Amino acid sequence: MWFLENIYQKMAAKPWACAIDIVLAALLIYGMIVFLKRNNAGKLIAFVLVFVAAGIVLSSEFMDLPVIGSIMRYGIIIVVVVIVFVFPAETKRGLLKLASPRDTHEQYTTAYGASDEELHAAINDIVRAAQNMSKKNVGALIIISTQNLPEHIIDSGTKLDAVLSCALLESIFNTKAPLHDGAVFVRGNRIVAAGCFLPLSQSNAIDKELGTRHRAGIGVSENYNVLTIIVSEETGVISIAQHGELTRYFDSQMLTDKLEQTYGLQATPESTRKHHRRKGD
Repeated sequence: MWFLENIYQKMAAKPWACAIDIVLAALLIYGMIVFLKRNNAGKLIAFVLVFVAAGIVLSSEFMDLPVIGSIMRYGIIIVVVVIVFVFPAETKRGLLKLASPRDTHEQYTTAYGASDEELHAAINDIVRAAQNMSKKNVGALIIISTQNLPEHIIDSGTKLDAVLSCALLESIFNTKAPLHDGAVFVRGNRIVAAGCFLPLSQSNAIDKELGTRHRAGIGVSENYNVLTIIVSEETGVISIAQHGELTRYFDSQMLTDKLEQTYGLQATPESTRKHHRRKGD
């Protein structure tokens, strides 16, 4: 009761400041809860709520506990530091998302230095290459980027800067080729680099049956605004990873629609809307 009376007195003196204070505190607590839920740490939510409640009580003037009160006043800083250390990869991913927000309209205004006809031809070559490799159970990892690519990933492979073609893609992922184990980066109608190494996703939601190629495809899509095409070496299944989510069993028409959407050549692909997207499936 004393706590509510204290809030009432402050609201009477400065109602606008108290309202802002309550809203900011609620948003901060809500943000921590959402972060923990999205990173499979739901069991910690109760701990965080209890910690915050204890901090409010123990740091109050009514309790008059100078040592523990001072510690609890800065308890939120302790919680944030703990989250950063316990979830370093997830924290980095969240900061990257804030630094480069994924605007869905951005992909429709990207200049590739190529005509629409050339982009359509590149899409057809990508789809044909993916289908051919799928039939032969040849593993492939193709990254479609609408932005400038991170230099440290490009430098991990071999720079090509070659015009994209179906034959070139298939030759790169030939099991006897030296670059077949890495990823191919495509921008517009050009292959920027091949044989690139990618960050692996650390998500526990990914199916254990999926291997390194799928984890790499999901991992790069978690950190960067890219579309990843993955051809399974074991099953020949064609999958798409985007925004950290994996969608499997793409046929040629679905893959064409998705690529046209990504390149800004098609605004509302119906087949990808109907396709069920499951994270880690």
